Amino acid sequence: MFGTSTIQERRRYYREEWSEKDLPDFISNGITKREFGFDHLGHGPNDRYKVFKGTDTLKRFLRYKAPFAAYISVAFYANPHKRGGWEKAEYVFDIDAKDLPIRSCNCDGVCEICLGEALERVNAILDDLKGDLGLKDIHIIYSGRGFHIRILDPIMMEANSELRGEVLKYVAGAEVPKAQYPNIVPGGKPYNFEHFSIPIAYPAIFTEKVKYNILHLRGDEELDGINNRLLKDLVKYKNYLYEDDWGSFKKNIGPRRYKDMVNAMARVNLATIDAKVTIDLKRILRLPSSLHSKVSMKCVEVKNPETFDPFKYAVPKFVYERKDENIAEN
Repeated sequence: MFGTSTIQERRRYYREEWSEKDLPDFISNGITKREFGFDHLGHGPNDRYKVFKGTDTLKRFLRYKAPFAAYISVAFYANPHKRGGWEKAEYVFDIDAKDLPIRSCNCDGVCEICLGEALERVNAILDDLKGDLGLKDIHIIYSGRGFHIRILDPIMMEANSELRGEVLKYVAGAEVPKAQYPNIVPGGKPYNFEHFSIPIAYPAIFTEKVKYNILHLRGDEELDGINNRLLKDLVKYKNYLYEDDWGSFKKNIGPRRYKDMVNAMARVNLATIDAKVTIDLKRILRLPSSLHSKVSMKCVEVKNPETFDPFKYAVPKFVYERKDENIAEN
């Protein structure tokens, strides 16, 4: 990315570029019930339990302190300065480009390619959240190295960790769909269906995510449950999936190895999302509009996830004015 921001650059950002107007409404509304946390030296958010009466006091704090990183709780509290009186919490999915278990690029951190693939995964999750589950009030935040899906639907805001975990497994495609279904005829033999033969509901979600994973394999990944020979064959025969010819794909892989593959892909699907963040009712996340100083990128709300380009909408002005033109043009 663009390298670490200096204290001078951070001061310039918060004093000249940052505006309370860049705070999403879902942050500004109810700001007094949120806990804030700050990292001033780049060692983690050890300045916790901060509370602000409004955006004006937050603005003064950011201008004066110019923190290395700023965070806000997903939870709403009656007494946020003590994290007391928990009322509700956003439901969150954290997709970090650098932690994707399968990605087309081979960069050390994050780049345009893996950020684009992270956003593709975000859009797929959005379709499932809205289409299959009917959830509303969903916001996408570019975090600097990935994306946060922040859901304020009342149903999920009051959900416990167990329910959040179950929804996560559904949306992520974290479990292999059952293959056997009962026969409605009394005494009839049960039906057996492969996941790719059912074009609706959870099997369809699982199939699409497995397909995406396989089509983006490079062939040098280290994936639990997939040995080198199987990995090479997945890459060799993945062209069948461009035409959704799962029958030919499975035939070439072989039934036993195919079973190994789908079990492994279920684990990959879950690893794509940071599950700890999703089930945590008191998590703090990067404050939208704040600066991710480690990569010198802005944390911004994504207005249109279909066309969002972080290198167009999330680069602070000081990056373009650095003397190193190669960095500024990255």
